[in-house]
Amino acid sequence: MLIDSHVNLHAPQFDDDREAVISRALAAGVRLMVNICDRVSNFEAVRAVAMHPDIWCTVGTHPHEAKENPELAAATLVDLAQDPRVVGIGECGLDFHYDLSPRDIQAKVFRVHCEAARETGLPLVVHTREADDVMGQILEEEYARGPFRMLMHCYTSGADLARKAAGLGAWFSVAGIATFKTADDVRAVIAEMPADRIIVETDCPYLAPVPYRGRRNEPAFLPHVLAKLAEIRGWTLEEAEARTEDAFFALFDRIPRP
Repeated sequence: MLIDSHVNLHAPQFDDDREAVISRALAAGVRLMVNICDRVSNFEAVRAVAMHPDIWCTVGTHPHEAKENPELAAATLVDLAQDPRVVGIGECGLDFHYDLSPRDIQAKVFRVHCEAARETGLPLVVHTREADDVMGQILEEEYARGPFRMLMHCYTSGADLARKAAGLGAWFSVAGIATFKTADDVRAVIAEMPADRIIVETDCPYLAPVPYRGRRNEPAFLPHVLAKLAEIRGWTLEEAEARTEDAFFALFDRIPRP
C-alpha cells in the first residue's frame, strides 16, 4: 500500500479538478492520504476533503499563519481533534526562512500544539525551516513536560536536529526534495534516519518530484518519492513500501489498518 502522509488537497490549486486528482492517486496505487490543516480557521475546508473514505486529516496552524491567532489555546485543538477523521495535530512549527509570522508568536503557537499532542495522544506534524537550534530546544523542553509522538515532515533541516529529534522518538517523512539534483545534504540525512520511522509524502501541490519538478504536485506522483527513498536506503521497492506502510500505521494509529 502506498500512503501519502501529507497532502494539501483543500488548496485552491485543486479547486478545478480535486476529484480527478484523487482518482489519479488511487489509480497510481495511493490508497490512503492525510490532508493537512494549514490554519485552524480553515479546518472546515480541510475536514470536508476528509469526507472521502481514503482521506483523513489533521488540525493545526502552520507557522506562516501563526500570527492569525496568537492566543490559540490547546483546548481548541483538543476539541477539534475529537472528530474521528482527525488523526494528527498540525502542521505546526517554526519557519525562520520566510518569517511570515513573528518568531516569538511562531514559538508560542508551536508550544500550544505540543500541549495538544500530549493531551490527545495524536502525533504532532512538525514543520521546521532554518530554525534548527530553537526547534531542538523547544522539542526537548516540551518533551520533558510529557512525551508525545512527532513527525518531522518533509525533513530538509540539519543532521544535528535530526539526531536530536530521533532521540526523542521522532518519525521522519521524505518528500520530492529528495529527488532534486542539488539535494545531496538532504539525501545524506535520509540515509541516517531510523529505518523503522520513515514515511513518504508529496506535500502537494508543492515540491513535485523529478521528473515533474516545476509542475503542480499531486499524490499520483508519490511512487517517484518512494523510488528515491529505496535508492538512498538500498532497499527494494517492495521493502520500501512495506517499511513505510508499517511506520505510517505505527504513527497514525487512529487510522484502522486494512
